[in-house]
Order: sequence, then C-alpha cells, then structure tokens
Amino acid sequence: MHGFKFYEKVTGAFRDRSFLSKVLIIGTVSGGGLVALSDSGAFQRKNGAEECKKKKVVVLGTGWAGTSFLKNLKDKSYEVQVVSPRNYFAFTPLLPSVTNGTIEARSIVEPVRNIMRKKGMEVQFKEAECYKIDPDNRKIHCRTNGSSNLGGKEEFALDYDILVVAMGARANTFNTPGVVEHAHFLKEVEDAQKIRRTVIDCFERASLPSLTDEERKRILHFVVVGGGPTGVEFAAELHDLVVEDLPKLYPAVKDFVKITLLEAGDNILSMFDKRITTFAENKFQRDGIDLKMGSMVVKVSDKEISTKDRVTGQLSSIPYGMVVWSTGIGTRPVITDFMKQIGQANRRLLATDEWLRVEGYDNVYALGDCATINQRKVMEDISVIFSKADKNNTGKLNLKDFKEVVKDICERYPQVELYLKKKQLKTIDALMKNATEDPKKETMELDIEKFTKALSEVDSQMKFLPATAQVAAQEGAYLADCLNRSEQCEKYPEGPLRFRGTGRHRFHPFRYKHLGQFAPLGGEQTAAQLPGDWVSIGHSTQWLWYSVYASKQVSWRTRFLVVSDWGRRFIFGRDSSRI
Repeated sequence: MHGFKFYEKVTGAFRDRSFLSKVLIIGTVSGGGLVALSDSGAFQRKNGAEECKKKKVVVLGTGWAGTSFLKNLKDKSYEVQVVSPRNYFAFTPLLPSVTNGTIEARSIVEPVRNIMRKKGMEVQFKEAECYKIDPDNRKIHCRTNGSSNLGGKEEFALDYDILVVAMGARANTFNTPGVVEHAHFLKEVEDAQKIRRTVIDCFERASLPSLTDEERKRILHFVVVGGGPTGVEFAAELHDLVVEDLPKLYPAVKDFVKITLLEAGDNILSMFDKRITTFAENKFQRDGIDLKMGSMVVKVSDKEISTKDRVTGQLSSIPYGMVVWSTGIGTRPVITDFMKQIGQANRRLLATDEWLRVEGYDNVYALGDCATINQRKVMEDISVIFSKADKNNTGKLNLKDFKEVVKDICERYPQVELYLKKKQLKTIDALMKNATEDPKKETMELDIEKFTKALSEVDSQMKFLPATAQVAAQEGAYLADCLNRSEQCEKYPEGPLRFRGTGRHRFHPFRYKHLGQFAPLGGEQTAAQLPGDWVSIGHSTQWLWYSVYASKQVSWRTRFLVVSDWGRRFIFGRDSSRI
C-alpha cells in the first residue's frame, strides 16, 4: 500500500459537522487501480486531537514464522500479544549439530523477550499453550504448563482483532505402532538434547563387562527412519561423532557401532538435484552407513524395528539401540480441531489463500508448517481473465493486449510463470516471440478458444511450498509488511484485483522466493543446490554453509556462540558428556 493522502475540499461545508464525519480517501494500491472510501467513523476526537483504538494482534508460536513476523512488524498502532509454550526461538536447522555436541543447545536459542525488547514497541508474551481457537467470537483459549508447586495449570482467554497462527507442526508417525513410545524425534531443542544423552548412554551401556557381543551390537546400532534433509544430516553428524570422537573414549566397543538409514522411497534427498542424491548415496556407502531403500516401517518395539519391503512385501526385523524418526510433519491437535470447526476436516494442513488468510476468515492468518496456500487455478477464472483483457469487447485479443494480460496472469497465477520459464507453453511462446520480433504483428488476434487452449495445461504445474524454515520466515516477513503498510485505525475495503470477483485484496499475493538449500553430508562436506540449477558439493561448500548459517542467526549473541562452538570443536573435538 503506497501512502494514502487525504483530500478535503476547502469550502463552507467544513462548518457542517456532519460533513466532517465523512472524508474521501484515494490511494494507489500495489495490485493496481485506486481505492476510495468515505467513512472515517473509526476516528474519535478528543480535545481537538484524533485518537484511535489499537487493534489487538495475537501471535501463536515463536518458531520461524512467528519470530519473523515479530521482527519485521514496525507499526506501533498494534497491540501485540504472543502466546507460546516456549519462551525462546530456536534455530532449528542446527538441531542435528546439537545432537552430537558440535553446538551447544543454548547457542541456537534466543529468548523471545530479548527479541521483543529490541523492537522499541510494546509486545506482551505469555508462556502458555493455545488449546482452542474460537474464530466466531474472536477468542483463543490457553492453558499454562505450570508445575503443581507453582499453582498447577491455569487457563485464560484472549480476544483478538487479528490472529496469526504460527504454531508449526509435529512429527508425522503415520499411526505406526510403537513410534511415539520408543522412537526419538528431532523437532525441538529438547529432542536434540535427549538424542545426545541417549547416544552417550548407549556407549556407556555397551562398555559394561557383563554384556555379550550380540547385545553390544544391538545397543550400538543406530537407526534413522527417513531419508529427507533432517534424517540425512543427522545420520552424517552421528557418523562423524562415532568415527572421530567417541572411539578415543570407548576404544573397546568402537567396532560394534553401526548406522542404518531406512527410506521408503527409491532415493535419499529426493527433493534435491539428482547429482546431489547420487553423491550422498555413494558417500554414505563409503562411510559404512547402511542404506535400505524401499523399506517401510510397520512397527517399532523396545528393541526391534519391523520393516516391509515396498516391492516384494517381505517382512524383516532390525534390532536397535536407538531409533530416530524423521519422516515428515503432522498437524497439531489444536489445528486439527480448528480445521474441523471451519470445514477443513478433510485437509492435511490448514488451507489459506494467497494472502495467507485462513479461508473464510479475513482476520485469521496462518503461517509456516501448520498451513498451506490453496493456490487458485487459472482455468477457474479463464472467462473472467479473457473478458477483463478484452477491453473493447470484441471477443478477441490482439497481441498487445495479450502481452499485458500474460504479465498480470503471472502475478496472480505463479504456475503460468513456471510453465513460461520452462518454455512449455508453445502457443504463448510463439505469440510472445512474434510480438517481440515484429511490433506490426500486435494487430494479430486471438479468440477465447485459442486463449483457453494456450493456458489449458498450466494448472498441472501448481506446487505446494516445502515445509522449511525459509518458507516460514518469508511468510512472516510478508505478513508483517502488509500490516506495516495498513493505515492506523482505518478499515479500508479491499482493492480491485484484476482477475477475481471475490476474495480480493489490496496487497500483492505472497510469493515464495527460493534462495537455495544445503545438505551437510559429514566429513566437512556439504551439498548445495542454489537458484539457477547451480549445484556445489565438497569442502568449499561446507564453508559456504558455515557463513550462511552464521549470518542467519537471529541475534549477534547467538551468532557469536555458534561460531565459538565451531571453533571449539575444531580445537578440542566434540563434547561427549551427557549434560
């Protein structure tokens, strides 16, 4: 929203108090066009000065999305309250490094109150868990996690004008029996600390003289379920720990150590470039990490994992000492209940529009891993698109109008831009090329049948955004920017969006910008896939990983601590204590 200006006609009408209750507001919106309204009743005059009531913004969660929103929100016209069961933000991409002692847990967390104190605006924090969202009455119901000696759990409710749901997700067990009871997860700082203690416990237990060699093999068999980025990075970090550091402290049992990675698909790191996948698999095989592809876990007991081969259906059992479950994300119970209330019970995640608003509720936004953007299909609006582009109502478009409408379509429907980048829309490519090479051809015409045919395949390119910290952080920054640019205490109607008759919004829709991704593979080697199909693998990429992750820390304090931990590890090795 570019700055709104107030235009008042200086006439005798200003003496009429009824005229003062109405003003004309005209502004340019980022989506194109003008917005006009004429109700300033939200303003209250007191002693000749205008005052307004602050809107209540409630933020649920202090993860990547919630923290990014708080850090970027600058408009002091909002009364902000944050509710989360954790009073800190954690840099989760470094959790695998916490599990093996490379980095201390305190080095990657920043208290939320520190973040809020530096903002220079009033933000209240409540350490509690939201257990119910009541969108009809604009309330959330919360309870504390207090212990009995402090008065037990307390419940309270908060009103809101704007609700930002950024509660993240939990590990997805796919209802596999025994996973919750016996497996370790890697979603929270507490999970990483528990894994670290369990690894050391396994080595201490295996060192007891009363155990048999078979029992030592079982205890020192570490199984990782899931070949995604988290599972692969943890397996690599664990391998470095048991190869470089622990053999010096436990020389008698070092030969019993084994690491197995189970993946239900055909490859690990399947979301990466094939070159990275192949390199990672070859490296793990050289390092002695046992890769079992096409293995689906059907049950986890206290000492064994039961697996089923995806192709043959053969069942087998794997004895283990510790199992880490890393197979994707699942919905938190409060989000599941909320989805049932608003008619989204059949969805996996909370559905929002392109402006991150929960469908059906303009004052509720959902960010990060708990939500997904329900991208509008271009074919649903094809007739409206054509009619808006056909300015002369001739039933045909010339190439000049066609070029303009394609630009607008790419803004509204990103799947069209994906197709254009891949040069898969042959009809559009040819028309655009003709219009560029010969301006005289702009008089060529295109009817709605050809227009529909040209765009008929683009919806197949629709993709859901990955559940990554990068996406969540960008969503939080986007929403904060939208609120920063809204006028204080004034309720503006939504500006016209060129191709939609409903669900319009005065801001550009959210667009994720992929900045690349890393996959640490152990042995001071990392793979990186950056925009432009650029792939880098090796020791030099590890140093790029160090620099990027250090720069992305939320504060200078955590940045200094993380770099110090890396330096300590180079000099003294990893810490093997249980603390």
